Amino acid sequence: MARVLFALIAGLVFGTGIAVAGMANPAKVLNFFDIAGTWDPSLAFVLGGAVIVTAIGYRLVLRRPKPLLDTTFHLPTNRRLDVPLIAGAAVFGVGWGITGFCPGGSIPALGLGQTSAVVFVVSMVTGIGLARLARHVLTTGGTSRTA
Repeated sequence: MARVLFALIAGLVFGTGIAVAGMANPAKVLNFFDIAGTWDPSLAFVLGGAVIVTAIGYRLVLRRPKPLLDTTFHLPTNRRLDVPLIAGAAVFGVGWGITGFCPGGSIPALGLGQTSAVVFVVSMVTGIGLARLARHVLTTGGTSRTA
């Protein structure tokens, strides 16, 4: 129960930060990407603040022998640049640049009643499902292990 409560609190803090920073507003995000036009550099400060807070947070948290609500830290071990990583980053960047939404900003935008956020989230979930299906087909040849 404590894990669910802390996950809820973390999600609320994250969503509030995203909304306050303006990242749930696709127009603000698209203006950040429009360097030759109506460029709005304010999201660079949001990014810089996030990097600073994350760097300090990791240094403090990883000094502990284990997390508060788990038995071990779950950190990535793969340090290779592979096709799925690069393709995923490219799709993320293109989608963010076209729509003005990233996954983190789209969820709070749902709460703000933006219909474009609903379209984005449905499309995102569909894309995730199709990517998982494609990975399954490519790795198993489409066969299933259920008997």
